[in-house]
Amino acid sequence: MADENRATETDDLLDRVDAAVEAGDRAALDAALEPMHPADIADLIERLTPGDRRAFLTLYADGIDGDVLSEIDESIREEVLEQLPRAVLDDAVREMDSDDVVDLVEDLDDAERALILAALDAGDRAAVQQSLAYPEYSAGRLMQSEVVTAPEHWTVARAIQFLRAEEWLPEQFYHIVLVDPRRHPVGYVTLGRLLASRSDATLRDLAEDSFRTISAFAEEAEVAYVFNQYHLISAPVVDRDDRLVGVITIDDAMQVLDEEHEEDILRLAGVGDESSISDSVMQTVRQRVPWLATNIVTALAAASVIAFFEDAIAQLVALAVLMPIVASMGGNAGTQTLTVAVRGLATRDLSRANALRVVRREVIVGLTNGVFFGVIMAAITWVWFRDPGLAAVIGSAMIINLLVAALAGILIPLGLNKLGADPALASGTFVTMMTDVIGFLAFLGLATAVLL
Repeated sequence: MADENRATETDDLLDRVDAAVEAGDRAALDAALEPMHPADIADLIERLTPGDRRAFLTLYADGIDGDVLSEIDESIREEVLEQLPRAVLDDAVREMDSDDVVDLVEDLDDAERALILAALDAGDRAAVQQSLAYPEYSAGRLMQSEVVTAPEHWTVARAIQFLRAEEWLPEQFYHIVLVDPRRHPVGYVTLGRLLASRSDATLRDLAEDSFRTISAFAEEAEVAYVFNQYHLISAPVVDRDDRLVGVITIDDAMQVLDEEHEEDILRLAGVGDESSISDSVMQTVRQRVPWLATNIVTALAAASVIAFFEDAIAQLVALAVLMPIVASMGGNAGTQTLTVAVRGLATRDLSRANALRVVRREVIVGLTNGVFFGVIMAAITWVWFRDPGLAAVIGSAMIINLLVAALAGILIPLGLNKLGADPALASGTFVTMMTDVIGFLAFLGLATAVLL
């Protein structure tokens, strides 16, 4: 019910926005958007058609600030940037943290990037350029350079005095990072613990046990794993000499984790890892065609198995009726195992240490399901066609294919991962091919041997 109410409210808001834009009524548009969070405004912009989006931005351009701009999905970000007046864009960029600016400009061409960086003062521009110098999808690109630091010998009173006096502090931060004279991070103190401690206590005595640093060259996926595994809310980022260069906060780490999950889902579905509902028709077609073309190849492999048993199917039409069931059950079972395996590899719950145990478990599960559904299909076939031989054949084929589906669903992603390939990207194609080919081969082969 709550979801339905939210959907209704969103539809009503879109109607009001459309009406205000069509009428050119800025006051009505401001009234509709005033109570909304920047992330919700960004979502609304993404939902508009390209034509409506242009009209909206023309009317509401000076309402797009740094908070809204940082929430805009990258699939339409360049389109939005092109439509904003230069003064509005400059003001919005100056409001953003360095990590958000990096995210904004990293996919732009050099000319557009230079235009946006020109809006920043020299210090902020240098910080963004430093982050851009790190490899793509690294912690260095993810971090923000604004870090609150203090010597570990400072007292609580001295630290609080420092925080009150400084005007450059980030809008949101969770730790004071303790550094030595060479700017090596040696610990951190949460703001909550700082405020709850005696004024004469030293920061060294308040340091958290959860402290750990992240290399600026670490992959984003590694960052997300560390935050999730050790329940961090922020972590200092260091260069090759272990000097502090920035900090990553939990919102950025969780965004990466969410993107990793989304990527896995999209890749398993074969729609491209950057597919979005905001994409144009041609973008969507280009993303999906390669995987549909690959599917044709695997479907032809399965069809060639069927063609090999063409005479058997002609003699016993019931084979044509029943064989899709075997392949479909195998495909579904393989997808179940595959999904669990890919997720386990992504979260590192599935590793070399427990791979054999997981494979053994999936084999037992596949065999158990095969026997269970094989008996059910054998009974249905006997009642339907009154042929005990055909019933035995489909029951046996079901057992074989569900066992193969379990093995393919776990071994294929493990094998691809060992070879350094993304198991989410190609596993589904191979698993489907295996279950289709083996399903048809087992069913039609057994039928030919036993019944004809």
